Amino acid sequence: MRGTAAEERPQERLEREGAAALSDTELLAMLLRSGTQGMDVLSLSARLIKEAGSLAGLTEWLEDDFRAFKGIGRVKALQLLTVMEVAKRILRQSQGQAPLIDSGERAAAYLAPLTVGLRVEKFWVLSLNARRHLIRCRELSSGTQSGTQVHPREIFRIAIRDGASALVCAHNHPSGDPSASKEDLRFTRQLCEAARAVGIPLLDHIIMGTKTSDPLQRGYYSFRELGLI
Repeated sequence: MRGTAAEERPQERLEREGAAALSDTELLAMLLRSGTQGMDVLSLSARLIKEAGSLAGLTEWLEDDFRAFKGIGRVKALQLLTVMEVAKRILRQSQGQAPLIDSGERAAAYLAPLTVGLRVEKFWVLSLNARRHLIRCRELSSGTQSGTQVHPREIFRIAIRDGASALVCAHNHPSGDPSASKEDLRFTRQLCEAARAVGIPLLDHIIMGTKTSDPLQRGYYSFRELGLI
């Protein structure tokens, strides 16, 4: 890490104090290894984290996002994408092979690692067995900042294929405010009607956001908890 004073080098602190002692900026600097002309590696790391909003926000970046920074080429961008994907998978797997999802709170806790830093709206179907343990979580669609296109028949086709006894649907609001829109309310009514017709209960529809942008400061919106299902 040339260009960085010895006392500032993350590697020196890593060897001396261990990885837990490093800041987010220093950890990222260890991955980057080098800075660019006119910018040392710590400054570059700080800029990346600032642009993403947080270290977690980098987990949703694409190759072009990383390559927009001078000094980060294709190989380095792909290395960073790989590390971020590993981090996301570890978070998912740490929750267990078959988590119990019998409430909006538990559904939101399971979905949280999937939604951190997302800048587009995505939709998930969580197929559950009779004991309300997760069979499979599928990302059904990925849209834009303003919405995504999903049809109830696609959702219940997945539930039937998974042999689900019940399901939870979820999507995120990139704005961070999980409050339901008129379209969200309309779509949830359609889901409830389809669930009755197919005979697979819709346990909940969850909208994911962030606690800081949520008027209720919970970070998610549960239609069941609010008596709308």
